[in-house]
Amino acid sequence: MMFSNRLFNILVPIISVLLGLISGAIIMLIFGYNPIAGFAALWNGAFGDAYFFGETIRQVTPYILSGLAVAFALRSGLLNIGVEGQVFMGWLASVWIGISFELPMVLHLPLAILAAAIAGAFWGFIPGLLKAKLGVHEVIVTIMMNYIALYLSNSIVRNLLSDGADRTENVAATASLQSNWLAEMTFYSRIHYGFIVALLMALVMWFIINRTTTGFELRSVGFNQHASKYAGMNVSKNIILAMVISGAFAGLAGAMEGLGTFGFMSIKSGFTNIGFDGIAVALLGANTAFGVILAAFLFGILKIGALNMPTAAGVPTELVEIIIALIIFFVASSYMIRWVILRFKKEGK
Repeated sequence: MMFSNRLFNILVPIISVLLGLISGAIIMLIFGYNPIAGFAALWNGAFGDAYFFGETIRQVTPYILSGLAVAFALRSGLLNIGVEGQVFMGWLASVWIGISFELPMVLHLPLAILAAAIAGAFWGFIPGLLKAKLGVHEVIVTIMMNYIALYLSNSIVRNLLSDGADRTENVAATASLQSNWLAEMTFYSRIHYGFIVALLMALVMWFIINRTTTGFELRSVGFNQHASKYAGMNVSKNIILAMVISGAFAGLAGAMEGLGTFGFMSIKSGFTNIGFDGIAVALLGANTAFGVILAAFLFGILKIGALNMPTAAGVPTELVEIIIALIIFFVASSYMIRWVILRFKKEGK
């Protein structure tokens, strides 16, 4: 049975991606587009030259962190829909520190990154506390807090961090993740050092979940709260802790945008979708650190590569969104895939 579960966990994401791509090809054929040319354009748009490669890595970076945020909460039995709002708060906090202090880089950059993690953690703490103490469902609270974060950050940017302007000034060079030599090497893409931070955080999540007593308790609470409480675990504490750590990962995703991709924060008319895409990344990555990295790469390739499809193959970029939706649909329908796998396994005997 353990072998079947491992096989299932590996095959479901792979089969889901393949089914999504095949379905996308069928849709292209139905609407008169060449699927081979479409997917070739997508690949070239992601890896065709150094610039596209740099942009793909830049897109992958916040996806890893937002995926980790969702995955960590899910491993603890919680659904953090508020990653998008926590991204906003992390972005805001990192830029605030980045423009407000004059410090050497060895202090300024870590301080700005830490501020983002703390801001995201605080935004995750609120729904965690309400869930643990009052039984308020975290999905409802986190959804509402996304809107609070959006409009609160807009107000702070306009009234506190600028003189009524639509954006802040650029963060100081000592608080920036941007790199001149990386930009030159990739034909001035927006790639930055945040990718290293994202990989390190994936390692941190793996270590916490799989190698610590805290991680064991979080997973136990996620599997069965009543059994965990009976075993002497503090369920309320673990719920709050899970949301705090999840929010910290999300806040770091915001720092990647504030200190890396853009170097400032501007007024937003809507959501960035980094947090919402993180839900898809976590599901496709089976809520594991390594799986999230792979899924983030796939989504980065699809998002950046799609920009080349209209010009190179005449295929609308919306088709990629359909493919992503289909991939998530097949992941969500994993019980059907499992049934097929087990059916073939029985017939093989």
